[in-house]
Amino acid sequence: MNYKQHFNKTINLAVPVVLSQLGHIMVTVADSAMVGQVGTVPLAAAALAGGILHVAMLFGIGVSYGVTPPVANANGKKNFSYISILFKNGLLLNSITGLLLLLLVVSIAPVLGYMGQDQSVSDLAIPYLQITGASILPLMIFQHFRQMLEGLAITRPMMVVSILSNLINVGLNYILIFGKLGFEPMGLNGAGWATLIARIIMAIMIAVYFFWHSRFKQYWSSFKDVKIQFSEIRKLTAVGLPSGLQLAFEVSAFSFSSVMAGWIGATSQAAHQISLNVSAVTYMIATGVSASATIRVGNFLGEQNWPDLRKAGFACMILVSAFMFLCCLVFIIFNHEIPRLYISDMEVINLAGPIFIIVAFYQVSDGLQVVGLGTLRGISDVKIPTLVTVLAYWLCAIPTGYFLALQFNQGLLGIWVGLLVGLTVAGILHFLRFRKLTNLGRSLSVTH
Repeated sequence: MNYKQHFNKTINLAVPVVLSQLGHIMVTVADSAMVGQVGTVPLAAAALAGGILHVAMLFGIGVSYGVTPPVANANGKKNFSYISILFKNGLLLNSITGLLLLLLVVSIAPVLGYMGQDQSVSDLAIPYLQITGASILPLMIFQHFRQMLEGLAITRPMMVVSILSNLINVGLNYILIFGKLGFEPMGLNGAGWATLIARIIMAIMIAVYFFWHSRFKQYWSSFKDVKIQFSEIRKLTAVGLPSGLQLAFEVSAFSFSSVMAGWIGATSQAAHQISLNVSAVTYMIATGVSASATIRVGNFLGEQNWPDLRKAGFACMILVSAFMFLCCLVFIIFNHEIPRLYISDMEVINLAGPIFIIVAFYQVSDGLQVVGLGTLRGISDVKIPTLVTVLAYWLCAIPTGYFLALQFNQGLLGIWVGLLVGLTVAGILHFLRFRKLTNLGRSLSVTH
């Protein structure tokens, strides 16, 4: 198979996955854009709470990623009975993970009041985080069905469900934030309730589709007969837990950057939230390509087709790099116009403008690092990449950002330069790791 064929197959698989991935982040985008109309303090509170929520949410999503490689591998081998085993055991694992994360987020929300933030910001952030934290459980149930279907190379249903749930979220935001149709204006908390309701509906829709459609009957018809096997759960966590830690280390670095922005002031925190929100959109698009890379590499691993496995991985890296370069140009050209979509406060807009130049510079690195993780996940290489994420974000990005921002008085700009450094280190190292493991098409006997 030549690269043109790999590009076409990757694009066909990736587009629905990308749109589905955007569903997660567009909830936050809609919340931020609509809450920003209420004021700077609510937007800063959304940034503070969102930092904690996204660490937990992305960790859970990473754990759910453990389902996709073995399903893709079993699908490549036509081992359908094993997929049924993965379905039941994975559902239990992801449901328990969602419940534990829900309890964790709700219980630690009051800690926001002790993080050195503006009191008005933390007072708004605490109840908002508790409400949105409850949405992690339905999100994890949705994620399980999603990763199952992606492992089977079926991606369009998640796209449809994500689009519908986002339309529901936006509608509920309008009603609950601003107080329409007889409801009292709830401000930031209204956005939280909208997110929770939309994600419950999203989980119900994908579950109904899976159990209704006859094409999946062979996987769920034996649900009662399939036994819970802790050996299978361990296999799923062997990939899922490091994947969750990879995402958590990365996102927690960005979340801590929100805390540092809060130390500077509410205006900086609001500008930081806008920049973070927009860059998260391109990141989630890249994670869609990353998920496609995991599926395609996993399928070729099941077929023992090493040459196409290598080409499939590099094709995904080339595609995401080209797309992220276009995003880079957009951010440079419209660096002052984009913040106006969120807020009318000129002080926040003028502060966010220069930050978008830094965001533009790291787009290709961001795309390369997340797709690099996806290709490595497809061959179940997860431990070394997890160490790389710790190095890149917590030993490079955060210390650099802290010293530039707070010791050398570069403010918010220094924080984002640190993030640029971390993403670039991660992108280079993940690329080199995949190239090394697949060099010359040799057998991939990866030692975990």
